[in-house]
Amino acid sequence: MPLAPIVTIPTPRLELVPLAAEHLDDLMAVNGDDRVTRFLPYDTWAARQDAEAWFERIQGLTEAGATRQLVLQRRSDARVVGTLLLFKFDEASQRLEVGYALAHDCWGQGLMREAVQAACAHAFGALGLRRLEAEVNPANLASCRLLQALGFQLEGTLRQRWTAKGHSYDTHLFGLLLQDWQLLHPDAAPVENALRHPS
Repeated sequence: MPLAPIVTIPTPRLELVPLAAEHLDDLMAVNGDDRVTRFLPYDTWAARQDAEAWFERIQGLTEAGATRQLVLQRRSDARVVGTLLLFKFDEASQRLEVGYALAHDCWGQGLMREAVQAACAHAFGALGLRRLEAEVNPANLASCRLLQALGFQLEGTLRQRWTAKGHSYDTHLFGLLLQDWQLLHPDAAPVENALRHPS
């Protein structure tokens, strides 16, 4: 069973919606900035062709069923200011991984925390998952702080886990369990796990 489609995830200042071709112009400004792509596995976009190649790759992953690429659309002006990726869906383990990027001029406003928190609520609710993971370069202190503020636990460091942009680097592995989320959000309505197979 593929990961369920996502129509929209609303937050007070954003709407998280599936990636579409019309979002690429705004995303050029996001991924065309070295400060944003510093810790991403792909190079800074230098031309529209880079955006289109990325879009085609994401479309293929989405069609395969284990990935949902969302964009962060700001309510105030409909500008797309970032991305949030739900990927590596493992149906048997009811687990997926989270990744994200935000336009530099939006840093420090709490927008990504708002987006990731809403995505976690959706994952543990409507998607019926039991575990979320995130791999982060230890040098990306802002991302590490964000995840820990949302309840993710640092579960270990994977040495020289990835090689990208000409060098190998470690990653911190963060994990968040359904029961962790429920302790942090005791008022959240319980949701029957939609992915659990009947016994």
